[in-house]
Amino acid sequence: MLYYYDPSYILIIIGIIITLFAQMYMQFTFQKYQSIGSKIGITASQVAYKILQENNITNVELGRVSGNLTDHYIPIKKKLNLSDSTANSSSIASIGVAAHEVGHAIQDNRNFFPVTLQIQIVPAVGFISKLSMPLIFIGYLLSIVELFELGIIAFSTTLVYQIITLPVEFDASRRAINSLREMNILDEGELYGVKKVLTAAALTYVAAVASTALQILYYTSKISNRDRRR
Repeated sequence: MLYYYDPSYILIIIGIIITLFAQMYMQFTFQKYQSIGSKIGITASQVAYKILQENNITNVELGRVSGNLTDHYIPIKKKLNLSDSTANSSSIASIGVAAHEVGHAIQDNRNFFPVTLQIQIVPAVGFISKLSMPLIFIGYLLSIVELFELGIIAFSTTLVYQIITLPVEFDASRRAINSLREMNILDEGELYGVKKVLTAAALTYVAAVASTALQILYYTSKISNRDRRR
C-alpha cells in the first residue's frame, strides 16, 4: 500500500535516476583511465605499500578482494583490501583508487574525527536502520502515525551516516592526490586523470545522500497528505 502510485512518488524516481547516473558516470570514468597506464609502471598494490611506508604506517595489512571497484579499508581490522581489477594494474585509475584507500588508512592512523565518529556509530546505525522499514510499513498500514514517524526518524540515521561519510571520502581523495604528487609517483597530467576518477567516485556518495533525503521527503509527504485528508 505504501508504494502505490501518487504524484509524490516522483521523489523516489528522481533519487533512483540520480543514483544510476552517478554509478554509470563512475564506471565510465574508471574504465577510461583504467586503459591508460602510468609512466612509473608499478602496480597499485606497490603504490599502496609505498604510501603506507612513507607515512610510517606498519600495522595495516594489504589484502585482496574479488570483484570490480570493491576496494575498501577496514579500520577495526587495520586491513586494506584491493579488488582484482585494481591490485595488479598499473593504470592511472587503479593507482588513484589504491591511493584513496590508503588515504583512509592515514585518516585512521591520524585519528581523523569523522572516521572515529563513523566507527562509533556504525553498530547503532546498522541496528536502527534495519528497524526503519518495518516501522514505516506497519505504521502506514495500520494508520499509526506515531509508529510511521518513528520509522522515518530511524531511517534518517542512514542519512546522518551518509553525510558524515562525505568529508571522510573527500579527505581521503585529497590525501591520495597529495601523496601521489609529493612522492613523485604520478605527474600532473596523470594526476588530472586521478582527480577525475576520484571525483566520479565522490559523486556516488553525494548521490546516495540526495537519494536518501528524497526518500525521507517522500515518506514525510505521506504524513502531510494524510493530515490534509482528515
